[in-house]
Amino acid sequence: MIEPTYTHQYLNESKHIVAIGGGHGLGRVMSSLSFMKENLSGIVTTTDNGGSTGRIRLQQGGIAWGDLRNCLSQIIAKPTTASAVFEYRFTGTGDLAGHNLGNLILTALANMEIRPTEAVNLIKNFLRVKSSIIPMSDIPVDLAAVLKNGERIIGEVEIDRLPEPPVSLYLEPNVIATPESVLALEKADIILLGPGSFLTSIMPALLLEEIKATLRTTKAKIIFIDNLGHEKSVAANLSLDQRICWINKTVGKKIIHGVITDPKFSHDCDNLGITIIARRLNADDVSYRHDRILLCQAIDELIGELTS
Repeated sequence: MIEPTYTHQYLNESKHIVAIGGGHGLGRVMSSLSFMKENLSGIVTTTDNGGSTGRIRLQQGGIAWGDLRNCLSQIIAKPTTASAVFEYRFTGTGDLAGHNLGNLILTALANMEIRPTEAVNLIKNFLRVKSSIIPMSDIPVDLAAVLKNGERIIGEVEIDRLPEPPVSLYLEPNVIATPESVLALEKADIILLGPGSFLTSIMPALLLEEIKATLRTTKAKIIFIDNLGHEKSVAANLSLDQRICWINKTVGKKIIHGVITDPKFSHDCDNLGITIIARRLNADDVSYRHDRILLCQAIDELIGELTS
């Protein structure tokens, strides 16, 4: 028996969807919704200071390219020679060991004084990606945190290693959002947050004043997509309802309309008065990542519940 094709009724009726986050989480969402093409935008966190990206930033400066590269690569429906080149990672023990070629290409474009957002658009065209991938800011910036004792630390890697959650987060320096990210949010009727590292992938973009202001006034339905398990970072100490409260407090308004989460976490939101879809969405190949088809169906169903 042939299974019926899922029609994505409510997603297809959407005018524009914007997803906010970073790394593998945002890439998984973008690839799940890649059929939306020009009606899909991703606003990508640019504060990473670890791995190949961190080494490049230390030596060359600039924004963090890794999450942008990851999203560009994941949204490609069929791998090509171009995408393989872009994702090539150097081996060996020399200066290039561990570096991703895509990160180096984007760094070279920035060194040529091409605006980061335009550099991403050049690569997007090279890879034949239809959806928009937008840096949260064109200006180099780091994530910083205030601890309970008043101490301040700078850097995503350092924040993830904290023994307990910080009191608050901020950006160092205080930069402006890309105009393209604000425009995407203004025309969105659906906005997705997550999944991904809560403090270091989802929260940074929400610290930008222009994005906060837009989220406070938007009429779009805003959905939080929870991780499938506890993070291997300090954010593991935050329950689902605490993370929702973090978002609302940071933005300055209760903005979350719906949540997609695993059944084992659904009870955390019982007192928040928001719509919840709770089910197992684990992929067969990588159990801690969302299955693209199941995630897409869950998003579509939740949009239907929120807009009916």
